[in-house]
Amino acid sequence: RRSRAAAASTMAAGELSRLLDQDGDGAIGDEAAERMERAEIARAQAESDAAEGERRLQVARQQFAEYAQSKATEAAGLGSMIRDLLAACDGVGSAELTKKVLEIKETMDAAEAEARAMASDASKDAKKAAVDTGKDAAPMETANGAGGGALAAAAAADDLDDGAAEAMDEDGASAALHDAAADLDPSMNFVERAKYIPLRLDMDERKLLRLLEAALHVSEYTDKVDVLTFRSKTQRITKQLKEICAIMCGLVVATDYRAGQDLIKDKDFEHNAQFFQRIFEIGRRHKVMNPEKMRSEYGKMIYLLQDSQMSDVQELLNFKLVKPMRTAHALLAEKNGLAMLKDGLMHQATAEIMHEGKPRIQVQREIKAKEKAREHLSRRYSHADLSAEEILTVLYSISDNNAYLRFNRDPVDRMIDFLKRYFDPKTPEPGFSLGITMGMGGARLSHNHERQYTYVMQSMMLWREVSNDMFKLWYLAEGDLLREGGYYQLTNTGQGLNRVQSAPQTNKAIHQVLARCQAKLGHWVGSSVVHLGDHNVPNALMFIDKYTQVPRILNPVALVVQRVEELCEDDGLRQYVESTFGGVDECRKTILADFFRHAFDGSGADNFFDAGSCIDGRLTSAWNWCSKIEKKSYYPVFSLAGFT
Repeated sequence: RRSRAAAASTMAAGELSRLLDQDGDGAIGDEAAERMERAEIARAQAESDAAEGERRLQVARQQFAEYAQSKATEAAGLGSMIRDLLAACDGVGSAELTKKVLEIKETMDAAEAEARAMASDASKDAKKAAVDTGKDAAPMETANGAGGGALAAAAAADDLDDGAAEAMDEDGASAALHDAAADLDPSMNFVERAKYIPLRLDMDERKLLRLLEAALHVSEYTDKVDVLTFRSKTQRITKQLKEICAIMCGLVVATDYRAGQDLIKDKDFEHNAQFFQRIFEIGRRHKVMNPEKMRSEYGKMIYLLQDSQMSDVQELLNFKLVKPMRTAHALLAEKNGLAMLKDGLMHQATAEIMHEGKPRIQVQREIKAKEKAREHLSRRYSHADLSAEEILTVLYSISDNNAYLRFNRDPVDRMIDFLKRYFDPKTPEPGFSLGITMGMGGARLSHNHERQYTYVMQSMMLWREVSNDMFKLWYLAEGDLLREGGYYQLTNTGQGLNRVQSAPQTNKAIHQVLARCQAKLGHWVGSSVVHLGDHNVPNALMFIDKYTQVPRILNPVALVVQRVEELCEDDGLRQYVESTFGGVDECRKTILADFFRHAFDGSGADNFFDAGSCIDGRLTSAWNWCSKIEKKSYYPVFSLAGFT
């Protein structure tokens, strides 16, 4: 495959040289342009085939290493059983039986040693191949201007199954799970949190936000730029960027004629760089605070800002479109007000007031206490450089973050509570076992009830931690996407053309979250590979987009399960639920058991190389379950509960 890629590349270079050597004024005819485009497409296809073959080979190596490790673990388990049997035989007094057991023990010890040696060799070979793959990929990425293109050829390996996981400690695993679920949330202080919390928009900024959304809505930026063609991409990017800037200038004129007149009087975008930086920063800040907004416009904006950071584009534009996001910490640091974040009243001044299960008078009392805490902080820490209004803006922004956590993290907490309430981690209830078998019901993993319970609990606790740190992850993801000189490779990932780019800051942060979960749990079921910067999750934008879907997946399920009892207050609906499911709790357990089985069964990928128990695959399986909800026997309950 590599030789074919090299041959195609040589052919393309030769074709280009021949065309450039032709007589004339340098214009390329239609036939020549078509030949060159075919050569370029052939080269790209050959390189893609070579990369795919190399990836599959690496997957096979890693799979063999996992298989060898699994056999070593099984051999160790059998050896332990034989030692127990041998100890029991000592009291029986049968010399012949003891002799035979000793022979079996010696054979098993030899098999165990051989299996462990084979597993060690296979693991070393897989790691060495992964390092070699990374070294081989680096020159190709540099030559193609795609600094993060082939980052994870080796990381795609650990997905097929979790058979190589170490044997679980049967006595303490379930207790550790429940203890970890109670105290996993780290107590981040306000100084650290405020570094990643964007400032709430004021009224003037909201006007500019509407202009930005209108300009992005009519733009076809990615349709014009992200295409495979031999023509200059830099010129296409520059043209589209200037077109968007012109649209925004026109909208400013339509909104405020005097301000627009000052903006375009010189007809020079370079002099208006601060305006464009401000308006794009407002859009980024708004999206982080409101993930459900700008569903299509945000992707266009990030990609055009990503292109504007390329050195070739900046030379043509002569100005930058990106500036750091304004955060609560940045404002206080600029105005010498960081001491406020360490004040003991910060929690009361920014806490989310929960009304569930509280009398009205108590809710009113909490609201008044929150308002008084804000007034006290604004009076205590305001000075000549930091106004009381700016302090309130910071407090409102941190409160917005708490509101975000309530609506995005709390659904995960409710599902964890349902898992612990309705299912025993050790003993399955008849008809509601969580066990899954590969090949049955679309599952691509094989777990008994206890192992699947652990797997589901760990997956949802990881999602909870990601939701808890989402603002930080988003901040780092934008840093990876918008860093200067950060090249990407436009690649057909099997889901269309995508920008494949490495994300070192985001990758480090998500591994820290994963390590925190594993340290608390003490045991991890399944693979711990994080796909980021490969064909599964091409870049940091796709990573953030995937994990913002977690509350959209879990919240409807949690709401339906909660509303089943309310629905049964109607006699007709109660009769339907009892005749179909056997009762309210049985209906709830039917929904939850199916979700906990098949939303975490390794399904959802288009091939067995990409399926499995990796960190990304757990969420892919949940997506796949959602796509089949209409076919479930309990779907009428969802419809009755208001699900659309």
